[in-house]
Amino acid sequence: MLKEQKRYSRLAKITRIINTKLELHDMLQHVAIAISEEIVQCDSIGIYLPDGEGEFRAVAGKPEMLGGHSISSQKINLDTDPFAKEIALTKQVMYIPDTSKEQRLNLKAVKLFNIKSLLGLPIIYEQHLFGLVFLFDNGKQMDLTELQIQSVEAYVNMAAVAIQNANNLNQKERLLTEKQLLLDVNRELAMCSSVKESLTSCFHYLGAAVGCDNIAVFLRNPNKPTAIYFKEKSQSSNWSKTKWENFIEDFQSTENTETIIQKIIIKKKICFFPNENKCELLLIPLISKGIVFGIVAIACLMETLESDQKSKIHLAQSIVDATAITFSNLTYMDQLEHRVQTRTQELANANEKVINVIESITDGFFALNKDWEFIYINQYQPLPLGRTPENVLGMKIWAVYPEQYNAVLYKEFSGAMLNRKPVRFEMSSVEDAYSYDMVAYPFDEGICCLCKNITDQKIYENELKRLSNLELIGQMAAGISHEIRNPMTTVRGFLQLLTDKQELRNYNSYFDLMIDELDRANSIISEFLSMGNTRSTDLEIQNLNTVINEIAPLLKIDSYNQNKLIQIETMDIPDFLLNRDEIRQLIINLCRNGLEAMKPGKMLSIRTYAEDQHTIVLEIQDQGNGMDEASLQKIGTPFYTTKDNGTGLGLGVSYAIAARHKAKVDVQSSDNGTVFSFKFEV
Repeated sequence: MLKEQKRYSRLAKITRIINTKLELHDMLQHVAIAISEEIVQCDSIGIYLPDGEGEFRAVAGKPEMLGGHSISSQKINLDTDPFAKEIALTKQVMYIPDTSKEQRLNLKAVKLFNIKSLLGLPIIYEQHLFGLVFLFDNGKQMDLTELQIQSVEAYVNMAAVAIQNANNLNQKERLLTEKQLLLDVNRELAMCSSVKESLTSCFHYLGAAVGCDNIAVFLRNPNKPTAIYFKEKSQSSNWSKTKWENFIEDFQSTENTETIIQKIIIKKKICFFPNENKCELLLIPLISKGIVFGIVAIACLMETLESDQKSKIHLAQSIVDATAITFSNLTYMDQLEHRVQTRTQELANANEKVINVIESITDGFFALNKDWEFIYINQYQPLPLGRTPENVLGMKIWAVYPEQYNAVLYKEFSGAMLNRKPVRFEMSSVEDAYSYDMVAYPFDEGICCLCKNITDQKIYENELKRLSNLELIGQMAAGISHEIRNPMTTVRGFLQLLTDKQELRNYNSYFDLMIDELDRANSIISEFLSMGNTRSTDLEIQNLNTVINEIAPLLKIDSYNQNKLIQIETMDIPDFLLNRDEIRQLIINLCRNGLEAMKPGKMLSIRTYAEDQHTIVLEIQDQGNGMDEASLQKIGTPFYTTKDNGTGLGLGVSYAIAARHKAKVDVQSSDNGTVFSFKFEV
């Protein structure tokens, strides 16, 4: 009677443990200890549950280590253990008092653990096998009584109840998780704005549902209703990219793939596509409003599908069905968006062509609205320093250009804006020394303006005028020099004879003055002839520095006599074609002009340097008061001079020499002095 009470007391304790909702492993460990210590004083007990791979693995028991192996590493394969297989099939308790007389045992395990007797029990609930329990003593027989075996069986049945309760709880939790997952996927799909986003969300939740990231979707091509193509994929760490792509290629290249696709499209049901390595594709149709848009393929193990994971297929189908509705709506929206994008692109292309035509104009071009704000400006439009086409858009034209422009611009542009008639005018920029030809055309929203830089044209016109003057002077000089020089020579000769007359010596000073004036007139005629000569002179390969060094003493004497300074800076320059005498004359003319323009104590500088491989520069800089804009415009014009006793021919001769040497002349003048630059091509 006392033993029975203890037995019921132990059962009540286990029942309380089961109701405490401990982890399944902890609860089974309590059962194992209770059996081995309170019912049967055995050395070893193991509780084995299916591992999902066709074997039973130890999850609880004692001792922790047995024969050098941990309890958790112990596995039972029914194919190699007939005794365990019979217990699993018959679901009956089996006791072997003497293992030496039993042929059904796994002899390797018997020998390894020195098992002399063995008690095996199935863990069953309503004829459903949950696992196996084995008890034995190490090296001795247990000698169990029928009452002890029944007590152990009662405890094992309690373990079966606990496992069933745990399964029920897991199933409830799984159902709640699946419902929450479906709520989440529907909420996220509702927020998707593109087909790609919806498929990405679908892949994410399918991976969470089936525990696999190797997922692909095949969408039907509208041009070939039976054709499919690979759209998206996601890879897990268990599959390499190459392996997954090869798997998809096998599916696409298989002969019966088309048949499988047609079957899914027609029947609109899930299908499996078998493959090697116990792997297959789970194919779920993407259906909305009775239309199959494509197929979702999931790679999975066949053993997984044959277990309790099959319920995940239904969850996966629910996720795909929810995606299909969103996919259908977004596809329609994408079609509309595609049409809009196509039309927009066509308009953009047409607009781009117009802009390309306008941008191809290498002259400045801009457009103003009726509020005088820039609405377009091309890259060639000249702007004040610090302004760019990008930062003037939206600004008023009067805020962009300097004040000296406003009066002319306002008058002409107002005429075009108010009278709606084209206007054309010229405008000069003192700031950058450029001239522009402006044409303004009215249009519906305002006016547009074409701005052409005509600076080179103006320079060319001025040069033509200067050359025309030189040509005229040349013709005049060639025509009259002979007629004038003959009588001048005669007069000079008679004057020299008169100076030898003794009775006329009192008048020698007058004779000398007349001879000097005749010589001066003769030099003017020579300068006429020099300016009028536009033909190339005899040029030889020489060095400009050599010519400068030859006349340097003469220039230094002139500067010394005038109490002024001269500085010569020559750099290494290559030889080139020049006329030594003419270059000497050019330098002397410019230096004397510079010295005359300076006050005592100031310095005249002569520099030579190579601007690049093909250009040699001669610079002559004075420290005079400079020239105004009007003088700069007339410089080089014959007979124009600012000196009281000048002829206005010195610079003309210098310009003529530069022209014969094909040199470009640049003049920069300010209050600090004037710089003449002659650029010779090597």
